Amino acid sequence: MSGPAKAAETPIADKRQLVDYVASGERPHASTWKIGVEYEKFGFDHKTLRPLPYEGKHGIKAMLTGLQRFGWEPVREGDNVIALAMDGQSISLEPGGQLELSGAPLETLHQTCRELNTHLAQVKLVGDELGVGFVGLGFQPKWRRAEIPVMPKGRYDIMRNYMPKKGRLGLDMMLRTCTVQVNLDFGSEPDMVKKMRVALALQPVATALFANSPFTEGVPNGFLSYRSQIWTDTDPDRTGMLPIAFEDGFGYERYVDWALDVPMYFVYRDGKYADATGQSFRDFIAGRLPAAPGQVATMRDWADHLTTLFPEARLKTYLEMRGADGGPWWRLCALPALWTGLMYDNASLDAAWDLVKSWTAAERQEMRDVVPRLALKTPFRNGTVREIAAEVLAISAAGLKARNRLSAAGETEGHFLDSLRVIVESGETPAENLLRDYHTRWGRSVDPVFEELAY
Repeated sequence: MSGPAKAAETPIADKRQLVDYVASGERPHASTWKIGVEYEKFGFDHKTLRPLPYEGKHGIKAMLTGLQRFGWEPVREGDNVIALAMDGQSISLEPGGQLELSGAPLETLHQTCRELNTHLAQVKLVGDELGVGFVGLGFQPKWRRAEIPVMPKGRYDIMRNYMPKKGRLGLDMMLRTCTVQVNLDFGSEPDMVKKMRVALALQPVATALFANSPFTEGVPNGFLSYRSQIWTDTDPDRTGMLPIAFEDGFGYERYVDWALDVPMYFVYRDGKYADATGQSFRDFIAGRLPAAPGQVATMRDWADHLTTLFPEARLKTYLEMRGADGGPWWRLCALPALWTGLMYDNASLDAAWDLVKSWTAAERQEMRDVVPRLALKTPFRNGTVREIAAEVLAISAAGLKARNRLSAAGETEGHFLDSLRVIVESGETPAENLLRDYHTRWGRSVDPVFEELAY
């Protein structure tokens, strides 16, 4: 999740400004396209396995303080450090104490993976000193929601109060899930539309490949990606498969119209969040917002509002792919590799669109509904999602080969897909591997996951 936006304080006079803001992300030349990756992880106390509070010698605040030795600058909300920033990167604090690295926009997967490796090495060094660790999963495997410490960020207080009014699982989304996502550029409005459609259609395939959340409160929960299931009962106003993206005439303005009709969460003024839940951004533009009487929305408010929308693929001034569970160190670089190969080569993007363009809205929704439970075994037409995933991997690999971005050692980016090839060839997702271990060598305990998937 995001902090306050960095857009201008320019008052909004008409909808054209909102459309232009989204369109401002266009990068017409593919050579300038960048890759930005966000990684979330659960913290835990080495001795008790309990999630980390904010305060205390084993807390998140101590972690954020310890990381500053590497050059990270603190970002505060009131008296609390709630994020760190350095060289286009940020480390932010999620509602239940999950720690997220938002990487800088970089040119190659080699660079993004090196950035991640540096971050995780720093986190492990500081964590070991404090007696804490971090683990890569899509859902908190052991502790009840009531046992998750709440982090001191104003927007999260507002969201915690509002979420139960919209769905049964919104608080679980906030406090007990982790994801990895990649943010990618678009060159034009038609390019954005094609990428958005491919991203939405194939998001369930990514969910299946990265399914890694089969436990709740110490026992199997009946799902392979419970994190994905949680999003189906969080807030229907702002989540889902975004059917309008596949309608004729979809583009920047149609997305803006949809976003304008999503109820607000908050207004950020003078370093504080005011509760605006359920209120209309259109009223804010007109100066009629009950939460901010007499005030007119600014472009920063618009940028903030866009961060409160959670479709399976999200448009800001770039595209976000949001379908994957968090995972262990060795698999994290595969997610940006998958989408970069699909999106950053014209032939591969065309092939991906050819693969999905005949799928109906009902088929896309059915796949999305079933994948959290069955993952690669989800039926689709005359086959399963596993066969689709094999095609998607082949298309992505061709795209990465065509990009021909080499490391200093002369490696292509294609090897970052290797962990996904193993999953497709075996037909067994990471969650199914964890369940097998739970029923055999772990003796029906989830505790070993904190060691085996720790960073």
